[in-house]
Amino acid sequence: MVQDMQVPAGGPRRFLLLQGLMGPFFRRVGIALRKTGYEVYKINFNGGDQLFWRLPNGLDFTGSSAQWPDFVRRVIREHGITDVMLFGDCRPLHRVAIGICHEMHVRVYVFEEGYIRPDWVTLELDGVNGHSHLPRDPEWYVHRAALLPPLGPHSYVPSSFRRRALEAVAYNAADILTRWYFRHWNDYRPWHPWIEGIGWLKRLRNRDAAQVRTDAIMAEVREKALPYMLFPLQLDADAQIRLHSEFKGNEGAIDYVLQSFARHAPADLYLLVKEHPLDNGVKDWRRLVMRIARKYGIQDRVRYLECGDIAVLVRAARGVVTINSTTGTLALASGVPIITLGQAIYDIPGITYQGSLNDFWCNPPPPDEEIFNAFRRVLIDRCLIEGGFFSEQGLDLLVRGTLQRIQSPARSDDGSSFVTSHLERLQVVRR
Repeated sequence: MVQDMQVPAGGPRRFLLLQGLMGPFFRRVGIALRKTGYEVYKINFNGGDQLFWRLPNGLDFTGSSAQWPDFVRRVIREHGITDVMLFGDCRPLHRVAIGICHEMHVRVYVFEEGYIRPDWVTLELDGVNGHSHLPRDPEWYVHRAALLPPLGPHSYVPSSFRRRALEAVAYNAADILTRWYFRHWNDYRPWHPWIEGIGWLKRLRNRDAAQVRTDAIMAEVREKALPYMLFPLQLDADAQIRLHSEFKGNEGAIDYVLQSFARHAPADLYLLVKEHPLDNGVKDWRRLVMRIARKYGIQDRVRYLECGDIAVLVRAARGVVTINSTTGTLALASGVPIITLGQAIYDIPGITYQGSLNDFWCNPPPPDEEIFNAFRRVLIDRCLIEGGFFSEQGLDLLVRGTLQRIQSPARSDDGSSFVTSHLERLQVVRR
């Protein structure tokens, strides 16, 4: 049971890495851990994992999901694993592994795209987003933040869409070519890797045309001074939508938001729908959004943006509607009102609008600056690392920050470390 968990006592730490983000991040972490003197093992679930690992102690799991619990228990026991790292705590095999780690008193470090973006990556113990142990009490954050020192300087972290797309294509190609070996592998994403790979190539091919369409819309917004609210889309396969909201994907959320906008928004207000920068291009969201807009008779007040600087869009918006996108923290930092339609780490009274979407369209109040600043300060201290996945500079920062975080003797405001505050985190009462 979770309440009976114990942090492993002293002795050598041995790390087991499960599935990471498509790309070299976990390989880079593995190299750094090995140089530091730790033993490191990695479970590969498909050929893409193999392609980006290429280090000793790679363990291929070729069994079925029914065989997974016994496999991961055996690996933990035989290799004396003390710490497990994984990216995304909602992937089915990861959910099973986290439960087993709880039973066996093994620490679990969960990576995810940063709660604050860009330039940050999330790293929490046991779970992120809807599974995070952080509370929703605004007074808790104000009190904790008052005990922390000021933040140090922060620099921009470069990121390359082209690199992200090419790594995804390589990963999916390796996955396809090794399906004969990983014959039981069942991707958590809803598309065949070949379809997803083609989608990424299409996005790369169409980027110039998408930029022209986006520039034309932004010129219209500026020249006509159009008042608008912003609805940033999330990745359609994102577990944050499918598991931490009432929606099963983007399409249902788009219909819900546009219907509410048509019925309750002021007649002079526009809605800008922004495509996620890492969308794989499998679905034509622009066509779908405009079809739904026509259904509700608001096609003249809805604009779809395929690219563009989200920070610029947020700052000029009258409000932001999101399910649980981390764009929300960008809006809050700019003092822009926001409403969440799902479970979000920042959905806290005083920060986000707590009423209905139907009422949000008309004069929503801005976030409380003191509460948000306190929330952001605590978030950075407890579960964010500077860096990124899609540039060498970003990876270097991220790997160094990861090592510092798992080794730091004093990361928390109460003097406890990132590791030893494990039990305290589990006992925080979510309000």
